[in-house]
Amino acid sequence: MSLWLPLNANVLLRSLVKVLGLFGFMLSLSPRLTLLSLLQMPLTIAAEKVYNARHLAVLREIQDAVARAGQVVREAVGDLQTVRSFGAEEEEVCRYKEALERCRQLWWRRDLEQALYLLLRRMLNLAMKVLLLSCGLQQILAGDLTQGGLLSFLLYQENMGSYVHTLVYVFGDMLSNVGAAEKVFYYLDRQPDLPPPGTLAPSTLKGVVKFQGVSFAYPNCPDQPVLKGLTFTLHPGQMTALVGPNGSGKSTVAALLQNLYQPTEGQVLLDEEPVSAYEHHYLHQQVVLVGQEPVLFSGSVRDNIAYGLKSCSDEKVMAAARAARAEEFINEMEHGLYTDVGEKGNQLAVGQKQRLAIARALVRDPRVLILDEATSALDAESEQALQDWKSHGNRTVLVIAHRLHTVQNADQILVLKQGELQEHAQLMEGEDLYSYLVRQNQRPEGGTPETLPPSQGHLSDPEELLL
Repeated sequence: MSLWLPLNANVLLRSLVKVLGLFGFMLSLSPRLTLLSLLQMPLTIAAEKVYNARHLAVLREIQDAVARAGQVVREAVGDLQTVRSFGAEEEEVCRYKEALERCRQLWWRRDLEQALYLLLRRMLNLAMKVLLLSCGLQQILAGDLTQGGLLSFLLYQENMGSYVHTLVYVFGDMLSNVGAAEKVFYYLDRQPDLPPPGTLAPSTLKGVVKFQGVSFAYPNCPDQPVLKGLTFTLHPGQMTALVGPNGSGKSTVAALLQNLYQPTEGQVLLDEEPVSAYEHHYLHQQVVLVGQEPVLFSGSVRDNIAYGLKSCSDEKVMAAARAARAEEFINEMEHGLYTDVGEKGNQLAVGQKQRLAIARALVRDPRVLILDEATSALDAESEQALQDWKSHGNRTVLVIAHRLHTVQNADQILVLKQGELQEHAQLMEGEDLYSYLVRQNQRPEGGTPETLPPSQGHLSDPEELLL
Protein backbone atom coordinates (compact mmCIF):
# COMPACT_ATOMS: atom_id res chain seq x y z
CA MET A 1 0.00 0.00 0.00
CA SER A 2 2.81 2.43 0.89
CA LEU A 3 4.53 1.87 -2.50
CA TRP A 4 1.40 1.44 -4.61
CA LEU A 5 -0.15 4.87 -3.87
CA PRO A 6 2.81 7.14 -4.75
CA LEU A 7 3.75 5.00 -7.77
CA ASN A 8 0.25 5.09 -9.27
CA ALA A 9 -0.12 8.79 -8.44
CA ASN A 10 3.17 9.49 -10.23
CA VAL A 11 2.13 7.53 -13.34
CA LEU A 12 -1.31 9.17 -13.32
CA LEU A 13 0.06 12.71 -13.08
CA ARG A 14 2.75 12.11 -15.69
CA SER A 15 0.28 10.60 -18.17
CA LEU A 16 -2.19 13.44 -17.59
CA VAL A 17 0.47 16.11 -18.31
CA LYS A 18 1.55 14.31 -21.50
CA VAL A 19 -2.05 13.95 -22.71
CA LEU A 20 -2.73 17.64 -22.17
CA GLY A 21 0.54 18.64 -23.88
CA LEU A 22 -0.03 16.42 -26.91
CA PHE A 23 -3.63 17.59 -27.13
CA GLY A 24 -2.38 21.19 -27.30
CA PHE A 25 0.09 20.36 -30.10
CA MET A 26 -2.59 18.48 -32.06
CA LEU A 27 -5.04 21.34 -31.63
CA SER A 28 -2.49 23.81 -32.99
CA LEU A 29 -1.89 21.64 -36.08
CA SER A 30 -5.53 20.87 -36.97
CA PRO A 31 -8.53 21.55 -34.74
CA ARG A 32 -10.76 19.54 -37.09
CA LEU A 33 -8.60 16.40 -36.94
CA THR A 34 -8.19 16.85 -33.18
CA LEU A 35 -11.95 16.82 -32.59
CA LEU A 36 -12.25 13.83 -34.91
CA SER A 37 -9.60 11.88 -32.97
CA LEU A 38 -11.52 12.44 -29.73
CA LEU A 39 -14.22 10.10 -31.01
CA GLN A 40 -11.94 7.17 -30.19
CA MET A 41 -11.73 7.99 -26.48
CA PRO A 42 -15.33 7.17 -25.42
CA LEU A 43 -15.26 4.00 -27.52
CA THR A 44 -11.97 2.92 -25.93
CA ILE A 45 -13.19 3.74 -22.41
CA ALA A 46 -16.49 1.86 -22.96
CA ALA A 47 -14.68 -1.22 -24.30
CA GLU A 48 -12.25 -1.07 -21.37
CA LYS A 49 -15.04 -0.93 -18.79
CA VAL A 50 -16.96 -3.84 -20.33
CA TYR A 51 -13.82 -5.95 -20.62
CA ASN A 52 -12.64 -5.19 -17.07
CA ALA A 53 -16.01 -6.15 -15.59
CA ARG A 54 -16.10 -9.46 -17.48
CA HIS A 55 -12.42 -10.12 -16.79
CA LEU A 56 -12.83 -9.66 -13.03
CA ALA A 57 -15.90 -11.91 -13.04
CA VAL A 58 -14.13 -14.72 -14.87
CA LEU A 59 -11.08 -14.37 -12.61
CA ARG A 60 -13.30 -14.86 -9.57
CA GLU A 61 -14.83 -17.94 -11.19
CA ILE A 62 -11.34 -19.28 -11.95
CA GLN A 63 -10.26 -18.80 -8.34
CA ASP A 64 -13.36 -20.65 -7.11
CA ALA A 65 -12.83 -23.46 -9.62
CA VAL A 66 -9.15 -23.88 -8.73
CA ALA A 67 -10.05 -23.88 -5.03
CA ARG A 68 -12.71 -26.51 -5.70
CA ALA A 69 -10.21 -28.71 -7.55
CA GLY A 70 -7.78 -28.38 -4.66
CA GLN A 71 -10.54 -29.23 -2.20
CA VAL A 72 -11.34 -32.43 -4.12
CA VAL A 73 -7.68 -33.48 -3.89
CA ARG A 74 -7.42 -32.62 -0.19
CA GLU A 75 -10.57 -34.55 0.64
CA ALA A 76 -9.51 -37.61 -1.37
CA VAL A 77 -5.98 -37.71 0.05
CA GLY A 78 -6.98 -36.76 3.59
CA ASP A 79 -9.72 -39.40 3.73
CA LEU A 80 -7.89 -42.00 1.67
CA GLN A 81 -8.85 -44.82 4.01
CA THR A 82 -12.56 -44.04 3.62
CA VAL A 83 -12.20 -43.75 -0.16
CA ARG A 84 -10.55 -47.16 -0.39
CA SER A 85 -12.98 -48.72 2.10
CA PHE A 86 -15.91 -47.85 -0.17
CA GLY A 87 -14.05 -48.55 -3.41
CA ALA A 88 -14.62 -44.98 -4.59
CA GLU A 89 -11.24 -44.40 -6.27
CA GLU A 90 -12.76 -44.08 -9.75
CA GLU A 91 -15.44 -41.73 -8.46
CA GLU A 92 -12.81 -39.44 -6.91
CA VAL A 93 -10.83 -39.49 -10.17
CA CYS A 94 -13.98 -38.47 -12.06
CA ARG A 95 -14.66 -35.67 -9.56
CA TYR A 96 -11.15 -34.33 -10.02
CA LYS A 97 -11.41 -34.56 -13.82
CA GLU A 98 -14.68 -32.63 -13.71
CA ALA A 99 -13.09 -29.95 -11.53
CA LEU A 100 -10.10 -29.66 -13.88
CA GLU A 101 -12.40 -29.52 -16.92
CA ARG A 102 -14.26 -26.63 -15.31
CA CYS A 103 -10.92 -24.84 -14.79
CA ARG A 104 -9.92 -25.48 -18.42
CA GLN A 105 -13.21 -24.05 -19.71
CA LEU A 106 -12.80 -20.91 -17.63
CA TRP A 107 -9.18 -20.44 -18.73
CA TRP A 108 -10.26 -20.82 -22.36
CA ARG A 109 -13.05 -18.29 -21.84
CA ARG A 110 -10.62 -15.83 -20.22
CA ASP A 111 -8.13 -16.12 -23.10
CA LEU A 112 -10.89 -15.83 -25.72
CA GLU A 113 -12.32 -12.67 -24.18
CA GLN A 114 -8.83 -11.18 -23.90
CA ALA A 115 -8.12 -11.96 -27.57
CA LEU A 116 -11.45 -10.42 -28.67
CA TYR A 117 -10.78 -7.30 -26.61
CA LEU A 118 -7.31 -6.83 -28.09
CA LEU A 119 -8.74 -7.40 -31.59
CA LEU A 120 -11.42 -4.77 -30.97
CA ARG A 121 -8.84 -2.27 -29.78
CA ARG A 122 -6.67 -2.84 -32.84
CA MET A 123 -9.68 -2.47 -35.14
CA LEU A 124 -10.63 0.81 -33.43
CA ASN A 125 -7.07 2.10 -33.85
CA LEU A 126 -6.96 1.10 -37.52
CA ALA A 127 -10.39 2.60 -38.22
CA MET A 128 -9.35 5.86 -36.57
CA LYS A 129 -6.12 5.99 -38.59
CA VAL A 130 -8.03 5.41 -41.85
CA LEU A 131 -10.49 8.16 -40.92
CA LEU A 132 -7.72 10.61 -39.97
CA LEU A 133 -5.76 9.88 -43.17
CA SER A 134 -8.88 10.43 -45.28
CA CYS A 135 -9.73 13.73 -43.60
CA GLY A 136 -6.07 14.78 -43.56
CA LEU A 137 -5.80 14.14 -47.30
CA GLN A 138 -8.79 16.39 -47.90
CA GLN A 139 -7.18 19.15 -45.80
CA ILE A 140 -3.88 18.79 -47.68
CA LEU A 141 -5.70 19.08 -51.02
CA ALA A 142 -7.53 22.13 -49.69
CA GLY A 143 -4.24 23.68 -48.54
CA ASP A 144 -5.26 23.76 -44.86
CA LEU A 145 -2.57 21.27 -43.76
CA THR A 146 0.90 20.30 -44.96
CA GLN A 147 2.11 16.74 -45.41
CA GLY A 148 4.60 17.18 -42.57
CA GLY A 149 1.84 18.55 -40.37
CA LEU A 150 -0.30 15.47 -41.05
CA LEU A 151 2.61 13.16 -40.22
CA SER A 152 3.30 15.05 -36.97
CA PHE A 153 -0.38 14.92 -36.06
CA LEU A 154 -0.53 11.15 -36.59
CA LEU A 155 2.54 10.64 -34.38
CA TYR A 156 1.08 12.86 -31.66
CA GLN A 157 -2.25 11.04 -31.90
CA GLU A 158 -0.55 7.63 -31.58
CA ASN A 159 1.34 8.69 -28.44
CA MET A 160 -1.71 10.35 -26.93
CA GLY A 161 -3.75 7.17 -27.47
CA SER A 162 -1.26 5.10 -25.46
CA TYR A 163 -1.16 7.72 -22.70
CA VAL A 164 -4.97 7.89 -22.57
CA HIS A 165 -5.06 4.11 -22.24
CA THR A 166 -2.53 4.28 -19.37
CA LEU A 167 -4.53 7.09 -17.77
CA VAL A 168 -7.77 5.10 -17.88
CA TYR A 169 -6.10 1.91 -16.60
CA VAL A 170 -4.26 3.60 -13.70
CA PHE A 171 -7.29 5.65 -12.70
CA GLY A 172 -9.50 2.55 -12.64
CA ASP A 173 -6.86 0.66 -10.68
CA MET A 174 -6.64 3.49 -8.16
CA LEU A 175 -10.40 3.57 -7.74
CA SER A 176 -10.61 -0.19 -7.15
CA ASN A 177 -7.72 -0.08 -4.67
CA VAL A 178 -9.18 2.93 -2.91
CA GLY A 179 -12.45 1.00 -2.57
CA ALA A 180 -10.59 -1.96 -1.09
CA ALA A 181 -8.64 0.36 1.22
CA GLU A 182 -11.88 1.96 2.40
CA LYS A 183 -13.15 -1.50 3.35
CA VAL A 184 -9.93 -2.23 5.23
CA PHE A 185 -10.06 1.09 7.08
CA TYR A 186 -13.74 0.48 7.83
CA TYR A 187 -12.85 -2.73 9.64
CA LEU A 188 -9.83 -1.12 11.33
CA ASP A 189 -11.98 1.73 12.62
CA ARG A 190 -14.73 -0.51 13.95
CA GLN A 191 -14.99 -0.60 17.71
CA PRO A 192 -15.79 -4.07 19.13
CA ASP A 193 -19.05 -4.20 21.04
CA LEU A 194 -17.42 -6.03 23.94
CA PRO A 195 -16.83 -5.23 27.59
CA PRO A 196 -13.33 -4.04 28.47
CA PRO A 197 -10.76 -6.80 29.10
CA GLY A 198 -11.09 -8.31 32.54
CA THR A 199 -8.47 -7.88 35.24
CA LEU A 200 -9.62 -10.24 38.00
CA ALA A 201 -7.10 -12.96 38.89
CA PRO A 202 -7.83 -14.08 42.47
CA SER A 203 -5.39 -16.40 44.18
CA THR A 204 -8.19 -18.81 45.09
CA LEU A 205 -11.29 -19.73 43.14
CA LYS A 206 -14.18 -21.82 44.43
CA GLY A 207 -15.61 -22.63 41.01
CA VAL A 208 -19.29 -21.81 41.58
CA VAL A 209 -20.89 -21.21 38.17
CA LYS A 210 -24.24 -19.46 37.82
CA PHE A 211 -26.31 -18.82 34.71
CA GLN A 212 -28.83 -16.10 35.53
CA GLY A 213 -31.53 -15.60 32.90
CA VAL A 214 -29.07 -16.17 30.07
CA SER A 215 -30.32 -15.79 26.52
CA PHE A 216 -28.14 -15.83 23.43
CA ALA A 217 -28.48 -15.41 19.67
CA TYR A 218 -25.65 -15.44 17.16
CA PRO A 219 -24.95 -12.04 15.55
CA ASN A 220 -25.81 -13.27 12.04
CA CYS A 221 -29.22 -14.56 13.25
CA PRO A 222 -30.33 -12.10 15.96
CA ASP A 223 -34.00 -13.12 15.59
CA GLN A 224 -33.30 -16.80 16.24
CA PRO A 225 -32.27 -17.21 19.90
CA VAL A 226 -30.20 -20.30 20.62
CA LEU A 227 -30.67 -20.08 24.40
CA LYS A 228 -33.70 -18.66 26.19
CA GLY A 229 -33.58 -17.56 29.82
CA LEU A 230 -31.30 -20.25 31.24
CA THR A 231 -30.97 -20.20 35.02
CA PHE A 232 -28.99 -22.88 36.85
CA THR A 233 -26.01 -23.33 39.18
CA LEU A 234 -22.99 -25.63 38.97
CA HIS A 235 -21.52 -26.45 42.38
CA PRO A 236 -17.93 -27.45 43.25
CA GLY A 237 -17.49 -31.14 43.91
CA GLN A 238 -20.42 -32.04 41.68
CA MET A 239 -20.68 -33.34 38.14
CA THR A 240 -23.50 -31.89 36.08
CA ALA A 241 -24.67 -33.63 32.92
CA LEU A 242 -26.07 -31.39 30.18
CA VAL A 243 -28.18 -33.42 27.76
CA GLY A 244 -30.47 -32.61 24.88
CA PRO A 245 -30.99 -33.20 21.16
CA ASN A 246 -28.61 -31.86 18.54
CA GLY A 247 -28.97 -28.12 18.06
CA SER A 248 -30.48 -27.52 21.51
CA GLY A 249 -27.61 -25.20 22.56
CA LYS A 250 -25.35 -27.46 24.64
CA SER A 251 -22.11 -26.33 22.96
CA THR A 252 -23.25 -22.70 23.18
CA VAL A 253 -23.54 -23.07 26.97
CA ALA A 254 -19.91 -24.25 27.06
CA ALA A 255 -18.82 -21.35 24.82
CA LEU A 256 -20.53 -18.79 27.06
CA LEU A 257 -18.90 -20.28 30.14
CA GLN A 258 -15.50 -19.85 28.44
CA ASN A 259 -16.35 -16.20 27.59
CA LEU A 260 -16.09 -16.93 23.86
CA TYR A 261 -19.41 -15.13 23.37
CA GLN A 262 -21.33 -12.52 25.33
CA PRO A 263 -24.93 -13.34 26.33
CA THR A 264 -27.56 -11.10 24.76
CA GLU A 265 -29.45 -11.18 28.06
CA GLY A 266 -28.56 -12.23 31.59
CA GLN A 267 -25.19 -13.02 33.14
CA VAL A 268 -22.75 -15.91 33.40
CA LEU A 269 -21.11 -15.69 36.83
CA LEU A 270 -18.04 -17.41 38.22
CA ASP A 271 -17.81 -16.99 42.00
CA GLU A 272 -20.42 -14.19 41.76
CA GLU A 273 -18.37 -12.26 39.18
CA PRO A 274 -19.11 -12.09 35.42
CA VAL A 275 -16.74 -14.34 33.48
CA SER A 276 -15.83 -11.33 31.31
CA ALA A 277 -14.39 -9.62 34.42
CA TYR A 278 -11.60 -12.21 34.75
CA GLU A 279 -8.22 -11.79 33.10
CA HIS A 280 -8.10 -13.72 29.83
CA HIS A 281 -5.25 -16.14 30.57
CA TYR A 282 -6.38 -16.65 34.15
CA LEU A 283 -9.93 -17.53 33.08
CA HIS A 284 -8.79 -20.08 30.51
CA GLN A 285 -6.47 -21.68 33.03
CA GLN A 286 -9.34 -22.09 35.48
CA VAL A 287 -12.11 -22.97 32.99
CA VAL A 288 -10.98 -25.64 30.52
CA LEU A 289 -12.82 -27.54 27.79
CA VAL A 290 -11.96 -31.00 26.51
CA GLY A 291 -13.82 -31.55 23.25
CA GLN A 292 -15.19 -34.74 21.80
CA GLU A 293 -12.79 -34.42 18.86
CA PRO A 294 -9.28 -33.78 20.24
CA VAL A 295 -7.30 -31.00 18.57
CA LEU A 296 -3.53 -31.47 18.47
CA PHE A 297 -0.87 -29.39 16.77
CA SER A 298 2.32 -30.37 14.99
CA GLY A 299 5.14 -30.56 17.50
CA SER A 300 6.15 -32.74 20.41
CA VAL A 301 3.94 -34.45 22.96
CA ARG A 302 5.18 -32.00 25.57
CA ASP A 303 4.32 -29.00 23.38
CA ASN A 304 0.75 -30.22 23.05
CA ILE A 305 0.24 -30.93 26.76
CA ALA A 306 1.78 -27.63 27.87
CA TYR A 307 0.10 -25.71 25.04
CA GLY A 308 -0.60 -22.10 26.05
CA LEU A 309 1.39 -22.27 29.30
CA LYS A 310 4.40 -19.97 29.51
CA SER A 311 6.30 -22.13 31.97
CA CYS A 312 5.60 -25.74 32.77
CA SER A 313 8.10 -28.30 34.06
CA ASP A 314 8.46 -31.78 32.62
CA GLU A 315 7.45 -33.20 36.00
CA LYS A 316 4.14 -31.34 35.91
CA VAL A 317 3.55 -32.42 32.32
CA MET A 318 4.18 -36.07 33.18
CA ALA A 319 1.92 -35.82 36.24
CA ALA A 320 -0.92 -34.64 34.00
CA ALA A 321 -0.14 -37.40 31.50
CA ARG A 322 -0.19 -39.92 34.34
CA ALA A 323 -3.60 -38.69 35.50
CA ALA A 324 -4.90 -39.02 31.93
CA ARG A 325 -3.38 -42.53 31.63
CA ALA A 326 -1.09 -41.33 28.82
CA GLU A 327 2.21 -41.99 30.61
CA GLU A 328 2.53 -45.58 29.41
CA PHE A 329 2.34 -44.96 25.68
CA ILE A 330 4.44 -41.77 26.00
CA ASN A 331 7.26 -43.75 27.63
CA GLU A 332 7.05 -46.31 24.83
CA MET A 333 7.72 -43.63 22.21
CA GLU A 334 11.22 -43.23 20.82
CA HIS A 335 11.79 -39.76 22.28
CA GLY A 336 9.22 -39.82 25.06
CA LEU A 337 7.74 -36.40 25.76
CA TYR A 338 9.72 -34.92 22.88
CA THR A 339 8.34 -37.27 20.22
CA ASP A 340 6.75 -35.43 17.30
CA VAL A 341 3.04 -36.20 16.97
CA GLY A 342 2.79 -35.12 13.32
CA GLU A 343 0.37 -32.74 11.68
CA LYS A 344 -2.86 -32.66 13.72
CA GLY A 345 -1.49 -35.59 15.72
CA ASN A 346 -1.77 -38.00 12.79
CA GLN A 347 0.99 -40.20 14.26
CA LEU A 348 -1.25 -41.15 17.19
CA ALA A 349 -4.32 -43.30 17.60
CA VAL A 350 -7.66 -41.66 18.41
CA GLY A 351 -7.57 -42.80 22.04
CA GLN A 352 -4.00 -41.53 22.45
CA LYS A 353 -4.97 -38.13 21.06
CA GLN A 354 -7.92 -38.04 23.45
CA ARG A 355 -5.64 -38.77 26.43
CA LEU A 356 -3.25 -35.98 25.41
CA ALA A 357 -6.16 -33.55 25.10
CA ILE A 358 -7.31 -34.50 28.60
CA ALA A 359 -3.74 -34.17 29.93
CA ARG A 360 -3.58 -30.68 28.39
CA ALA A 361 -6.62 -29.76 30.46
CA LEU A 362 -5.42 -31.43 33.67
CA VAL A 363 -1.97 -29.80 33.60
CA ARG A 364 -3.71 -26.47 34.20
CA ASP A 365 -5.37 -27.86 37.36
CA PRO A 366 -8.65 -26.08 36.48
CA ARG A 367 -11.43 -25.36 38.95
CA VAL A 368 -14.08 -25.79 36.24
CA LEU A 369 -13.75 -28.62 33.72
CA ILE A 370 -16.03 -28.95 30.69
CA LEU A 371 -16.12 -32.36 29.00
CA ASP A 372 -17.88 -32.68 25.66
CA GLU A 373 -18.11 -36.49 25.85
CA ALA A 374 -14.32 -36.43 25.99
CA THR A 375 -14.13 -40.04 27.19
CA SER A 376 -15.77 -41.53 24.11
CA ALA A 377 -12.47 -42.95 22.81
CA LEU A 378 -11.08 -44.12 26.19
CA ASP A 379 -11.03 -47.58 27.70
CA ALA A 380 -12.60 -48.34 31.08
CA GLU A 381 -9.35 -47.94 33.04
CA SER A 382 -8.57 -44.53 31.57
CA GLU A 383 -12.12 -43.35 32.07
CA GLN A 384 -12.03 -44.46 35.71
CA ALA A 385 -8.80 -42.51 36.19
CA LEU A 386 -10.52 -39.40 34.91
CA GLN A 387 -13.46 -40.02 37.24
CA ASP A 388 -11.01 -40.28 40.15
CA TRP A 389 -9.39 -36.99 39.17
CA LYS A 390 -12.80 -35.28 38.94
CA SER A 391 -13.72 -36.43 42.45
CA HIS A 392 -10.42 -35.15 43.87
CA GLY A 393 -10.03 -31.46 44.62
CA ASN A 394 -13.66 -30.34 44.88
CA ARG A 395 -13.84 -29.28 41.23
CA THR A 396 -16.86 -28.19 39.20
CA VAL A 397 -17.45 -30.53 36.26
CA LEU A 398 -19.88 -29.95 33.38
CA VAL A 399 -20.32 -32.91 31.04
CA ILE A 400 -22.08 -32.50 27.71
CA ALA A 401 -23.44 -36.02 27.72
CA HIS A 402 -24.23 -38.29 24.81
CA ARG A 403 -23.95 -41.65 26.56
CA LEU A 404 -26.20 -43.24 29.14
CA HIS A 405 -23.66 -44.19 31.82
CA THR A 406 -22.31 -40.60 31.86
CA VAL A 407 -25.74 -39.33 32.85
CA GLN A 408 -26.13 -42.05 35.47
CA ASN A 409 -22.90 -40.93 37.17
CA ALA A 410 -23.95 -37.27 37.31
CA ASP A 411 -24.98 -35.46 40.49
CA GLN A 412 -27.24 -33.12 38.53
CA ILE A 413 -28.94 -33.47 35.15
CA LEU A 414 -29.89 -30.49 32.98
CA VAL A 415 -32.00 -31.18 29.90
CA LEU A 416 -32.03 -28.61 27.09
CA LYS A 417 -34.71 -28.56 24.44
CA GLN A 418 -34.90 -25.81 21.82
CA GLY A 419 -32.68 -23.60 23.95
CA GLU A 420 -34.75 -23.91 27.13
CA LEU A 421 -34.22 -25.90 30.31
CA GLN A 422 -36.97 -28.45 30.83
CA GLU A 423 -38.62 -28.44 34.24
CA HIS A 424 -39.06 -31.63 36.29
CA ALA A 425 -42.80 -31.84 35.58
CA GLN A 426 -42.30 -31.30 31.84
CA LEU A 427 -39.70 -34.04 31.68
CA MET A 428 -41.80 -36.54 33.62
CA GLU A 429 -44.70 -36.06 31.18
CA GLY A 430 -42.62 -37.34 28.25
CA GLU A 431 -41.09 -40.75 27.74
CA ASP A 432 -37.49 -39.58 27.59
CA LEU A 433 -34.18 -40.41 29.23
CA TYR A 434 -34.65 -38.11 32.22
CA SER A 435 -38.03 -39.54 33.23
CA TYR A 436 -36.76 -43.09 32.77
CA LEU A 437 -33.75 -42.43 35.01
CA VAL A 438 -35.91 -40.81 37.68
CA ARG A 439 -38.30 -43.75 37.75
CA GLN A 440 -35.38 -46.17 37.87
CA ASN A 441 -33.92 -44.31 40.86
CA GLN A 442 -37.33 -44.34 42.58
CA ARG A 443 -37.83 -48.09 41.97
CA PRO A 444 -37.48 -50.09 45.24
CA GLU A 445 -34.64 -52.54 45.52
CA GLY A 446 -35.37 -55.95 44.14
CA GLY A 447 -38.17 -54.57 41.97
CA THR A 448 -38.59 -55.52 38.37
CA PRO A 449 -36.73 -53.21 36.02
CA GLU A 450 -39.10 -50.97 34.17
CA THR A 451 -39.41 -51.61 30.49
CA LEU A 452 -38.50 -48.78 28.20
CA PRO A 453 -41.24 -47.43 25.94
CA PRO A 454 -40.99 -48.74 22.38
CA SER A 455 -40.24 -45.26 21.06
CA GLN A 456 -37.03 -45.10 23.08
CA GLY A 457 -35.20 -48.14 21.76
CA HIS A 458 -32.89 -50.08 24.10
CA LEU A 459 -30.27 -49.22 26.66
CA SER A 460 -27.64 -50.35 24.19
CA ASP A 461 -28.69 -47.45 21.95
CA PRO A 462 -28.19 -44.34 24.13
CA GLU A 463 -28.12 -41.96 21.14
CA GLU A 464 -31.81 -42.72 20.52
CA LEU A 465 -32.59 -42.08 24.19
CA LEU A 466 -31.11 -38.62 24.12
CA LEU A 467 -32.44 -37.65 20.71
